[in-house]
Amino acid sequence: MLVKQIPFVLAGAVISFLSVSSHKGVVRFTGFKDVVNLIIGVNILATILIITTFLSRKYNFNNVFDIPGSIIYIHLLLNFFFLIGAKFFIKSVYRSIVSDVKIKSNVLIYGAGDSGTITYDALNNDAKNNIEVFGFIDDNERKIGKKINLLNVYSPKNITKEFIDKHGIDEIIIAIQNIDSNRLLQITSEFFALNLKVKIVPAVQNWIDGDLSIGQIKDVRIEDLLGREPINIDNPVLFDEYNDKVILVTGAAGSIGSELVRKLTNFNYKKLILIDNAESALYDLQQELSQNNKEAKITPIIADVRNHIRCENIFDTYKPDIIFHAAAYKHVPLMEQNPYEAVSVNVRGTYNMVNLSIKYGVNKFILISTDKAVNPTNVMGATKRIAEILIGCQRNIKNLKTKFIITRFGNVLGSNGSVIPLFKKQIESGGPLTVTHKDIIRYFMTIPEASLLVLEAAAMGLGHEIFVFDMGEPVKIYDLALNMIALSGLKFPEDIDIKIVGLRPGEKIYEELLVDGENTKPTYNDKIMIAKCKLIDNTSEVQSKIKELCLLNSNTQNIAIVSKIKDIVKEYSPNNSTYEVLNHN
Repeated sequence: MLVKQIPFVLAGAVISFLSVSSHKGVVRFTGFKDVVNLIIGVNILATILIITTFLSRKYNFNNVFDIPGSIIYIHLLLNFFFLIGAKFFIKSVYRSIVSDVKIKSNVLIYGAGDSGTITYDALNNDAKNNIEVFGFIDDNERKIGKKINLLNVYSPKNITKEFIDKHGIDEIIIAIQNIDSNRLLQITSEFFALNLKVKIVPAVQNWIDGDLSIGQIKDVRIEDLLGREPINIDNPVLFDEYNDKVILVTGAAGSIGSELVRKLTNFNYKKLILIDNAESALYDLQQELSQNNKEAKITPIIADVRNHIRCENIFDTYKPDIIFHAAAYKHVPLMEQNPYEAVSVNVRGTYNMVNLSIKYGVNKFILISTDKAVNPTNVMGATKRIAEILIGCQRNIKNLKTKFIITRFGNVLGSNGSVIPLFKKQIESGGPLTVTHKDIIRYFMTIPEASLLVLEAAAMGLGHEIFVFDMGEPVKIYDLALNMIALSGLKFPEDIDIKIVGLRPGEKIYEELLVDGENTKPTYNDKIMIAKCKLIDNTSEVQSKIKELCLLNSNTQNIAIVSKIKDIVKEYSPNNSTYEVLNHN
């Protein structure tokens, strides 16, 4: 009888496990979902056997198939325990075979919620990671003292130097979704002080196909510790704005310009003209776009915005609809020493582009400005303020087709000459990190964030607005230096020291985003505000002074150039500079 029933049981088993695709599971990655799948499979098998037995008895086929219900349920339980046990046994054997002989790294997972348990599963399923999860950390008192996967949940207060030394903890993995960056800064600072490495689990929307892999768990980056939320924009209006347009970007090979170009390549523009006088940098950008198959309809041009004839030839050839004017000299100390060059690019270059935009009927002109143009204390900031004033002077032109727009924001992370690359180089060379003043603070934004906001502001601009971006909370440069040392796995001051070198010529302790007399009004994007600007008195006189400034030659004394700059920008007050004598005139 038993022999006759075995084929029926085997057939039922094949049907049940094929229906849940149990055979497709990779045994070494067995997890909770696989267990659920097996439970469903053995229950389907039990149901098939019960139904078959019922039909057999009802139609008197007892001699062919008749299994007592108690036997079916015993069979169900044995199936379940055997199959689950076999899978986990094979998984365990595989891990022991392929596991690296290196000493395992003990980690604690910060966050005992869903993201924490998923992180645990991802680590546990990777046999080659040499990571041993010691336990969880959570600040929810209802979870503290409980167990998850037989691992303890600890309070952050328990994670002391003694605790770490006793249990050999090497690193912390932060598995909290949508963590506030201020809280992240607080958590990482505490663990850095204990000489622990800190990693972070990415946001769930960045998981590959909805699953977390160990390769996605990354070291905490300096961008994560800015005390601000990342900015993401997905606005369909932008496609209407940039599709089928001829777009020209000056300074296209620079930090902001090149990122603007990368973002613009996502639109279906008619033509994208890239202008820069830096041959190598423009070539590198061209090669990057070519490798990413984005070079179609892109024309890189070596040209200088100071050369009016050359620029007019470009305007006449391509008839641009939209211009992003990012070309500028921006290094504060260098421009203090070379005011003529600051004027020639930041003022005369802008003057050329503005006049050509009006002459050739450009639809929109977007000036990329800076917070250093607000109540400037240095030549660079003052020349950028003149560029803003020049834009403001166009307000009085009747029947003006071109919509002039200014975007103003603070420092961008990783841009050429910014503090982050400088600190990285100083750390690589063994330090010290140089900070000009212990109390100096700056606003920071990533280059992609800044570029997205520029594109958004340009789309919403109706003409003659200054768009100011929400830069989050200002960051103390000294604290930034401490965090970068810790992120590099080094100690302050034992491994890397910090040296206070004094304010550079023209440098401020803090930056501002609004000129005196300006305030802001909101837009539909809470990350972008419009500065209510002061109207410029006697625009013809101001334009005349700007034209005179542009006509100065390279033989003019620096003090004379700066004196003319100060005559245009009344709020310009040279600081910590040889030009301070002008403050008393």
